[in-house]
Amino acid sequence: MTDLATLLEVGGPVAALGGGAAYARAKHPGVYWSTVGLPISTVRLLSSYSSVMEACGLTVAPSRLRVLAVKATTRREVRPVPPRRGIIRPTATGLRVRLRLAPGQEPADVAASAERLRHAWGVHAVYVSTVKPGVVELRLVGFDVLRKVRMPRKLHPDLLRVPVALREDATPFVRDYRAVPHQLTLGATLSGKSMYLRHLVAGLAPQPVALVGIDCKRGVELAPFAPRLSALATDPEQAAELLPVLIKEMEDRYDLIKSRQGIAPSTPDEEITSDIWGLPDHERPVPVVLFVDEVAELFLVATKKDEERRDEMVTQLIRLAQLGRAAGIYLEVCGQRFGAELGKGATMLRAQLTGRVCHRVNDEASAKMALGDIAPEAVSAACAIAPERPGLAVAGDTSGGWSRIRTPYLSLGDAADACRESAHMVPDLPALKPFRPHVPVRPTAETPDPVLWPRPVTD
Repeated sequence: MTDLATLLEVGGPVAALGGGAAYARAKHPGVYWSTVGLPISTVRLLSSYSSVMEACGLTVAPSRLRVLAVKATTRREVRPVPPRRGIIRPTATGLRVRLRLAPGQEPADVAASAERLRHAWGVHAVYVSTVKPGVVELRLVGFDVLRKVRMPRKLHPDLLRVPVALREDATPFVRDYRAVPHQLTLGATLSGKSMYLRHLVAGLAPQPVALVGIDCKRGVELAPFAPRLSALATDPEQAAELLPVLIKEMEDRYDLIKSRQGIAPSTPDEEITSDIWGLPDHERPVPVVLFVDEVAELFLVATKKDEERRDEMVTQLIRLAQLGRAAGIYLEVCGQRFGAELGKGATMLRAQLTGRVCHRVNDEASAKMALGDIAPEAVSAACAIAPERPGLAVAGDTSGGWSRIRTPYLSLGDAADACRESAHMVPDLPALKPFRPHVPVRPTAETPDPVLWPRPVTD
């Protein structure tokens, strides 16, 4: 009985500790990683590094000088040489360690063994990136960071740079309009596309940027951001009036560049290689970001007159995509469906949109339209997105690289408040004043009449 009581006394705390660790791993993976996962994975890496590298085929034969030195000083067996390991750097989500490749190795060799390394060291994923010739960095992620997105605390937003999501390797996904001027964002209903758009608008709101919207769902997506918008079109008819104004604004900016940089006025726009960023700060026009939500609505036609208007709008969008970057005009084109069957100009417009973000879509054709021409292997990843994970998407660009990202939750009210607080940042663009959306006055809480206010009943 004494032994049983002792066993129960010892087993109770151990069971409670194990249950607490299991609960933390399921509900608070970051806490579990910092307290349990990090030490265990570090010990595994240190104790098994050489044998794991050898099992993965990441070792090379030792040099002749090394063989002679080992035989002269010890009697142990001369083993193959793994890449030289640097200092292990723990992070809030995993580990980072740099490897100096042995002669004859390349980063692709390490990347091909990432799945083996993941299982050997007991982590969620392993990602390989090249630091410099001969040096790669292993980023070990301890848990699924996309299950419950927490953006890194130290973010550095800059002009036209907005951190909007988290990558699967725990690094922030930054929408940089200077590097990727135009982007196509697709997503079915409840896929998280609107959440992605909210983060973009809220991130750009405090910056000296003009925000212009075309929302053919009668403005239900962009109207809450009206205090910060310089212009808003809520149907195809208004969009047909707004787009020519943006084209004229672009042409005026090209004329400004010509006059300030000594370019002849007769020079075609296509031959101008500079942009507004070469102008002095006091002369530089404010950048313009155009959000087009439900782009398919601009392509749909019912009559011959609608077809003519559609062709004009599509042509103007293509011109903005082709020439707008140098004039500081950037496009963010969003929609549920985008394909060649939308009509003339759809494929040509897509070709000008460098960035691609594909949320969950209803058909493979839309995923192929978004990613098939830049990263064919990313199409299957986009089609595998589950409805239970809204905000999950596949992001790629014309460089061929792609990664999974997920946008954190941001309520519509918080995004609207951010725009309301930044209403003073709306730049003065006279050409867009006729399209400035009406900003409704927020209702104030009425103070009840003290006479009519119910009084407590006393005995």
